Amino acid sequence: MSNLFQTYGRWEIEPASAQGSWMTDINGKKYLDFTSGIGVCNIGHRPEKVQQAVLEQINQYWHVSNLFTNSKQEEAATKLATAAGMDRVFFANSGAEANEGAIKLARKATGRTKIITFLNSFHGRTFATMSATGQDKIKHGFGPMLEKFVYVPYNDLEAVKAAIGDDVAAVMLEVVQGEGGIHVGDQSFLQGVEALCKEHGAQFIIDEIQTGIGRTGKPFAFQYFGLTPDIVTSAKGLGSGFPIGAVIGREHLSEYFGPGSHGSTFGGNPVSIAAAIATMNEIFHSELLEAVQEKGKYLVEQIQNNLSDVPFIKEVRGLGLMIGIECDQAVAPLLSELRNQGLILLQAGEKVIRLLPPLTVTNQEIDEAVKILAAVIKNSDAVKA
Repeated sequence: MSNLFQTYGRWEIEPASAQGSWMTDINGKKYLDFTSGIGVCNIGHRPEKVQQAVLEQINQYWHVSNLFTNSKQEEAATKLATAAGMDRVFFANSGAEANEGAIKLARKATGRTKIITFLNSFHGRTFATMSATGQDKIKHGFGPMLEKFVYVPYNDLEAVKAAIGDDVAAVMLEVVQGEGGIHVGDQSFLQGVEALCKEHGAQFIIDEIQTGIGRTGKPFAFQYFGLTPDIVTSAKGLGSGFPIGAVIGREHLSEYFGPGSHGSTFGGNPVSIAAAIATMNEIFHSELLEAVQEKGKYLVEQIQNNLSDVPFIKEVRGLGLMIGIECDQAVAPLLSELRNQGLILLQAGEKVIRLLPPLTVTNQEIDEAVKILAAVIKNSDAVKA
């Protein structure tokens, strides 16, 4: 009997070691890992410079508190704010905490409580972020949600127009809906939402928990669309596996997050900050980001070239190295067989296979992954039927 709450549908794999794009289990079997820890290990498992930075910090100190001056936090905040083209940063422990902070900041800055989010969105599992999420399945059994959240269809600007008014504190969205199925926002929709926020004095919040830190081939995905959000949230890829999240905001919001207004015992922990600085040093370079864009295009092309004749596949979509393959049936059985064949992938909703390879993945590794993927799909009972 396990003493753990069984909150996760765990796989049959227990890792023993990992490096780059590869993982080895306790039985010695090797896997090509195209999950990156669900978009966390963006420069692969155990990147050398991040590991070195973490070890250096561990040999200095692990924790004091946020009452002390921390020049490394300042350095990390400067790198993050500069990459986003913004001004202020609050460090938390996770994406849910970052989104929670963003919601608090928007409500305090506007004096309003109503927030518009989108169907099929995912923003976290705290009460506020669960309330912000436009998926009923994650709310089941927990009773009434936090009030004043309104959910409208994604990529539907008319629905936003109908919902927004001068009582709205914020509109909160993902540029690419991750858990909801890898749906990319239309530029006209995203820019239209921003314009509506400005018209009504609402804060424009972009959740970049999964899309940020180079995942799409830009520091942040909103930078593809000419957007100027008020608040951006970041986590997952920021610390290469060490727990860290961030609320990034514009200068006009600084007065609302003053002393005593918000806090976190472990937020901006020295070890996580060291990992974040080293991670950003590796990712925020034009050469790497351009390579991510090219690898993303190559991955989509290889999937289409190898699976375009399979009716089981409905659509391949995504941005950078955040790719979804929509199928006409549930994909869980396929993912299990893919793991048996040495390829680890995720799902995004019931019928979408999600690929999140490391940004450092090679074309050879992409070819190997697509070869395994195509063989499993073409030999599956769903396709044969």
